[in-house]
Amino acid sequence: MSTLFLNARLLNPAEDLDTTGSIKIDDQGIIEAVATGAETIAAGDGDLIIDLEGKVLAPGLFDMHCHFREPGQEYKETLESGSAAAVAGGFTGVALMPNTKPVIDSPLGVAYIRHHSAELPIDIEVIGAMTVGSLGEALAPYGKYSSYGVKAISDDGTAIQNTQIMRLAVEYTANFDLLLIQHAEDKYLTAGGIMNDGAASAMLGLKGIPEVAEPIMIGRDLQLITWLKKHKLSGALPEPRYHVAHISTAASVDLVRKAKAAGLKASCEVTPHHFTLTENDLVAAKEKGNYIMKPPLPSEENRDALIEGLRDGTIEAIATDHAPHARHEKECPPDQAAFGIIGLETSLGLTITELVDKGVITLSRAIELLSTNPRRIMGLEEILFKPGKKANFAIIDPDLEWTVSDDEFGSKSRNTPFLGRKLKGKALGIYNKAKLIMR
Repeated sequence: MSTLFLNARLLNPAEDLDTTGSIKIDDQGIIEAVATGAETIAAGDGDLIIDLEGKVLAPGLFDMHCHFREPGQEYKETLESGSAAAVAGGFTGVALMPNTKPVIDSPLGVAYIRHHSAELPIDIEVIGAMTVGSLGEALAPYGKYSSYGVKAISDDGTAIQNTQIMRLAVEYTANFDLLLIQHAEDKYLTAGGIMNDGAASAMLGLKGIPEVAEPIMIGRDLQLITWLKKHKLSGALPEPRYHVAHISTAASVDLVRKAKAAGLKASCEVTPHHFTLTENDLVAAKEKGNYIMKPPLPSEENRDALIEGLRDGTIEAIATDHAPHARHEKECPPDQAAFGIIGLETSLGLTITELVDKGVITLSRAIELLSTNPRRIMGLEEILFKPGKKANFAIIDPDLEWTVSDDEFGSKSRNTPFLGRKLKGKALGIYNKAKLIMR
């Protein structure tokens, strides 16, 4: 039985496509036919026909920065519950950070995740740890990662403080053409910090995290990459590919902007909570646990710089940093709260509400940030709406208004500051791995 999507708004930035049309998919999940404009596709006997009535059919969203907590902290999230959260948000793929217990720092850990996620409805990429145990002391086996098809490495949650170790990491990622994803943080500056350092933190009596802690590490890394490119690389080796996770300050955005202009293969992502909230939201919140994250919620000046980075193209991806925590880890004094919030279910709605509806970016650009670019940065195959290609779709109603409620969450955790918030734009379902899941 084939599946036929009719009367869709076909939106695919990879093909510069934004038109009305229909797509037919065979029972193996391969696109049979694509019709645009006045063209039609004939339905066969027994075909499943879905009239989208102008709703958007876009490439399945891809989140390149998630934490599903398995193995080791399944009380917060599992591969299955994280997958359910992804489907609810319109995501057909995610990349999982390695800071599980134990840390994913070997092919054995990669194989574990792949084995236990094979039957899930989304595609899961495993990001390997940059150093053994993410301790910043010895490099993980990059060559073995590469042979297992790992596309990226990161010590997310920390950053290599030893510059010599970081130099080696940069060189070896170039050797094996791995994407280096940096959680940029000078731990000596941030130690014990809870929120952005400034008047707000002083007023609340909470130790601050100086915003300079992020660009200091990015600047160091870019200097290493510039030096390596100039003095060490021959034409035989690819250049290092460097990506800044959850960027949060104006200085950081400016560093990446200048690195791009200088020809470095640098990119960065921003989370919805960093382009939506500021430290003032934490101050105003009665229960502050769900406003505690790393990097901390920015000042208004830095939040505005993030929005400008999205507007001018410096920031190439939106990623959630989906970080589930149990209630007792958030419903506590702010200086005892775990860092991070969940985000898969609210990412699309926040992007449309805060960026598209406010004229910062177009809907096509939003899909690029949420799907096309993350896959490109990770080195994954692009999604094309062409016969013979695998069908991988998000079905989106960009005009649907809804209120964030944990009753519909697929995640095991509920740690989000957006409960009760009214948003516009929601995923209605996905098609991936020859399966249609509609909500």
